[in-house]
Amino acid sequence: MTKLSNTQSLQTPHRLEEAAGYILFCQLDTGAIPWFPNGKLDPWDHVEAAMALNITGHTTQARQAWLWLFQQQNDDGSWFSNYLTPDPEQPLNQFKKESNFIAYPATGVWHDYLITGDKQQAKKSFPYIEKAIDLVVSWQSEEGEILWAKSEQEQLAKDALVTGCASTLRSLECAINLANLLDAEKAHWVTTHKQLAYTLKNKPWRFDRTWESKQRFSMDWFYPVLSGAYSENEARTKIESRWHEFYKADLGCRCVNDHPWITIAESCELTMALIAAGKKETAFKLYNNLARWQDTDGGYWTGYVYEDDAIWPEEKTSWTAAACILAADALFHISPASTLFTTPAYVG
Repeated sequence: MTKLSNTQSLQTPHRLEEAAGYILFCQLDTGAIPWFPNGKLDPWDHVEAAMALNITGHTTQARQAWLWLFQQQNDDGSWFSNYLTPDPEQPLNQFKKESNFIAYPATGVWHDYLITGDKQQAKKSFPYIEKAIDLVVSWQSEEGEILWAKSEQEQLAKDALVTGCASTLRSLECAINLANLLDAEKAHWVTTHKQLAYTLKNKPWRFDRTWESKQRFSMDWFYPVLSGAYSENEARTKIESRWHEFYKADLGCRCVNDHPWITIAESCELTMALIAAGKKETAFKLYNNLARWQDTDGGYWTGYVYEDDAIWPEEKTSWTAAACILAADALFHISPASTLFTTPAYVG
């Protein structure tokens, strides 16, 4: 059961319903949720949008999203990185497979269970999650990180992303919770979770070894806080360490520290990280600044270049609307899943 009336900010229940309406506008009859009408789809953002639909009470449409996703699963347990018709001028790596994309459905299925309490749905979904997580676990290196992706030639990258591993860590926690709910013994998942958590916190040299560092991206800074690996005090220290680089007063979170560009989804995710760090007043202030970016159709613009006073890019993605709904849930406890991203993990 969800309670939209719990919201107490500029992001009123009406605004959140409009955001959900925009996601529904993007959703196809098949259940697929592309970035925007006639846009591409990736599994991670598809799951994000489905979770937002569940928060706002659109359980039927969320279940349609799950059905579509499960129908796309490859025999090895993976999903491809991109689906739907690509722009012929911008060909996509259609058959690439990314570990955090493959893991994220576990987060969505556990989120569904927390909201609906539907154990039968969790049981129906678990075989897909089991195959996906077993594959992701097999991509863990001896040092503990989860390798990022397989190329179209099925070559596994010998490197890892902080943000991707942070997302995967939370997904592993959710998968373990599902396994425990269904009395499925998955001790090797627990081992993988513990090793990944340790590496994420203590072995920074295991990331960005073969490509340019991603530390200029704000997600590289705050996403580990959302992983569940940090206590509240540790999270606060991490957030405060680079706050000045990424927070633009009265606007939001910069996507990167070397461009004057704030992005709404990152601002919403930072809102959740602030809650995890015990900085709820700051989170509330940040979140309230984002209402201005909602358009009349309910969608949110992706970003804003403040030195040029320009919306950029001129697109409204379903996952940006979804991030706004998830952040509202974390702030105002709209659904029983409201603390999923803001509490330390307990795995055992």
